[in-house]
Amino acid sequence: MPINSSRCNLDWIPNNFEYLSLQGTESTFDNSFGQNGLLLMFICNHCPYVKSIESKISSETVRLRSLGVNSLAIMANDQDSYSEDSDINLLNQIQTAKFEFPYAVDKNQSIAKNFDAQCTPEFYYFNIEKKLKYRGRLDSNGKNPEMGEPELYNAVEEIIAKGYSSAEQYPSVGCSIKWKN
Repeated sequence: MPINSSRCNLDWIPNNFEYLSLQGTESTFDNSFGQNGLLLMFICNHCPYVKSIESKISSETVRLRSLGVNSLAIMANDQDSYSEDSDINLLNQIQTAKFEFPYAVDKNQSIAKNFDAQCTPEFYYFNIEKKLKYRGRLDSNGKNPEMGEPELYNAVEEIIAKGYSSAEQYPSVGCSIKWKN
C-alpha cells in the first residue's frame, strides 16, 4: 500500500552525518553540497515506485547538477529482510539506471529517522545554507515513467533565483521505509 511523505519542514537544518557510498567514496552531508545546494533522496532497488522513475531520477539529477546542485541517494531499508536492496543489487541499479551520484546505505537507519523519511522515493532539497527548502515528489506524474511537470527542478531553480519557491509542494508517494524490528 502506498504511503505519502510528510510535509516540508521549511528551513530545517539536519545534523551532519558521515557516509560511505557504494561507489567507495567517504564523505559527509555537509561536504556533499554543490555551489547551489544538495538534493538528498531516499530510494531503493525493490520499490516499484522507484524502479518506474529511475530514468527520471537520472536525468533530473544531471539537470540539477547543471544548476550547481549535487545529489546524494540514501537506501534505508532493512537489507536483511529485503535482499533486492542488498549492496550488490544496489550497485547493479546504479549501473543500469545510470546514476551519477553517491548512493549510500543507511545500515542503522539513523539517517532516515533524522530526516523523518517515510517512503521511497522521497526528495529533499537543501539550499547552500543547508536549509530544507523542498520536500516532496520529483514531478507531477509520480510513478509514471514519462516526465510530467518537473516540480522539483522548477522549485530548485526558483529557490536559487529568489530564495523561496512559490509553487505548492506535493508529498512524494511510494513504498514505506522498511524498518528493522
